[in-house]
Amino acid sequence: MKQTQDPMGQAIADYFKHGEAATLRVQSPMFDEDELPVATLFRSFEEMPQIEQKALQMSTGHTLDVGAGSGCHSLALQQMGIDVTAIDISPLSVQTMQERGVKRALLQDFFTMVEQFDTVLMLMNGAGMVGTADRLPLLFQTMDRILKPDGQLLCDSSDLCYLFEDEEGIIELPDLDYYYGEVVYQLLYKDIKGEPFQWLYVDADTLSAAAEACGYQMEVVQQGEHYDYLARITKAR
Repeated sequence: MKQTQDPMGQAIADYFKHGEAATLRVQSPMFDEDELPVATLFRSFEEMPQIEQKALQMSTGHTLDVGAGSGCHSLALQQMGIDVTAIDISPLSVQTMQERGVKRALLQDFFTMVEQFDTVLMLMNGAGMVGTADRLPLLFQTMDRILKPDGQLLCDSSDLCYLFEDEEGIIELPDLDYYYGEVVYQLLYKDIKGEPFQWLYVDADTLSAAAEACGYQMEVVQQGEHYDYLARITKAR
């Protein structure tokens, strides 16, 4: 297979141009192969999960949409009159966002961002881009730089503890030498094979403890239907 860094971007570009896309496959040594329906990346506000709707409704001021993909969250924010900047590391995703009408879409790595914002949005488990639990301080070091004094980080995540639930509903976490929410993924689209990457699903208590250790405070503002939640994180006073 041809090696590239942008299978997600190609899938997004194809769907935008043709109204359909081939299967975007998700592989992991930890799970059976799955697929990501590309159409869901183009959902309207009404089609979004309640957690995402809540996060958009809570967004105020100059807002950063991290890992914006096709730009569905940014477009919804623009319709609400929010000043939003969308960033992604996928060139084709950024190009598609611009073509779809996102006013400010940048090819930008979140961890090298220097501009300051009132709200930072990391949806679809966006904070997972830190990769591993021991790298969570890097998230807050970046927030130190880009979050205004009274700003907020809104992010959602999921607790993978349910993977270890038995038939009686008892959860027994495995004895691992790494945090159980750390996953390795690889995306494949047509003949495009992305590089493997680490992704983090973090439970609320672990995220809250990491935030507190770095001078932040966290509250869970909404619970989802399946061990997922929306967190609001602000600088501790």
